[in-house]
Amino acid sequence: MKVSCSFSFRRLMPVLLACCSLVAAPTQAQEPSPQPQAQPQPQTMIPAPPRLAATSWILMDAGSGRVIAQHNPDERLPPASLTKLMTAYLVERELNKGNIAPDDLVPVSEQAWRTGGSKMFIEVGDRVPVSELLHGIVIVSGNDASVAMAEYLAGGTEPFADIMNQHAARLGMENTHFVNPTGLPHDNHYSSARDLALLSRHIINDYPNHYSMYRQKEFSYGGIDQPNRNSLLWRDSSVDGLKTGWTEAAGYCLVSSAKREDMRLISVVMGTDSAEARVQESQKLLSYGFRYFETLKLYDKGAVLNTSRVWGGDKDELKIGVDENVFMTVPRDRGEELTAKLDIRQDLTAPIAGGDTVGTMEVRLGDEVVGQRDLLALEDVEEGGFFKRLIDKVHRFFANLMGGFFD
Repeated sequence: MKVSCSFSFRRLMPVLLACCSLVAAPTQAQEPSPQPQAQPQPQTMIPAPPRLAATSWILMDAGSGRVIAQHNPDERLPPASLTKLMTAYLVERELNKGNIAPDDLVPVSEQAWRTGGSKMFIEVGDRVPVSELLHGIVIVSGNDASVAMAEYLAGGTEPFADIMNQHAARLGMENTHFVNPTGLPHDNHYSSARDLALLSRHIINDYPNHYSMYRQKEFSYGGIDQPNRNSLLWRDSSVDGLKTGWTEAAGYCLVSSAKREDMRLISVVMGTDSAEARVQESQKLLSYGFRYFETLKLYDKGAVLNTSRVWGGDKDELKIGVDENVFMTVPRDRGEELTAKLDIRQDLTAPIAGGDTVGTMEVRLGDEVVGQRDLLALEDVEEGGFFKRLIDKVHRFFANLMGGFFD
């Protein structure tokens, strides 16, 4: 069984004040005075998303994960150098885990040096710091840098591609398969707009200490200066990432992210016919999202949303909440329509470990479900002593028998 409760954001306080005024009201009869009719407020009109000159696209909120607009988001397409988002993500992951350090020196093999396509221009026999290679991968899309890092982390490009695919599966990238760390063409190398948006969201949220390099406009190595190929960085000051891609098979692609006030959006555009087109189509998506939608922070990480009775424990109540910030993306000016329903397991019995799932929260905008989150135990509840468990067992029996009268 589950215990359910619902409430509306921003409306609880007016209801409580109204209840208090009823209690404090005088008892004598009063002639009600006529009240003006409240005029209904018009809802924000949301136009259809723009149609883009591209094969596939998606617009996602980085905080809530809500998809605002999409077209063929799950079509498997050649990702070209957008592949390097996963290559960079894995380098960032290893750095955060402490398995490698920014100043570790990576030897450059002949295979890395010979790799065609865009280059950082490392030389055979060079020993290049990890941080330099990571910047070369992200900013100037260095195929040579990508191969050098793959060899350093996994011993070669094939085993590194296997690691890439394992992490793609972990992140829920259901329409992705990597063959190499560069994005150079291969029949079995593909991804989708949705998967690349998911990956970008993890890059932004999982390793924010590395994200600033995605907005760097140029990079210099060995006396060679190269600009970031994402020209949207120069056109829109709110844009701060992420990556371009191009091959003849893939067309011109762009994954971009922008932040305005407290809202961050991710757009993925694949298969346009020019570098200019990928920028213009990305701008259309981002402008649409920021103009007509907003992202609201409903709860902070660790917020206590409910306390529930626990049986047989060293304490009688369990704090229940969320282990991450909860954001919801809604049409502008409709935040007051959000309601949340908590479904919490009944008859919770110790022991319970902090982090255990004990229920779910469903957030609705009118009749539409716009988000779901697990409700977690925010603390440990150890098993109580013998007499505590015995007393609780008797108490629980009568509480269930009498419909909770004794609880």
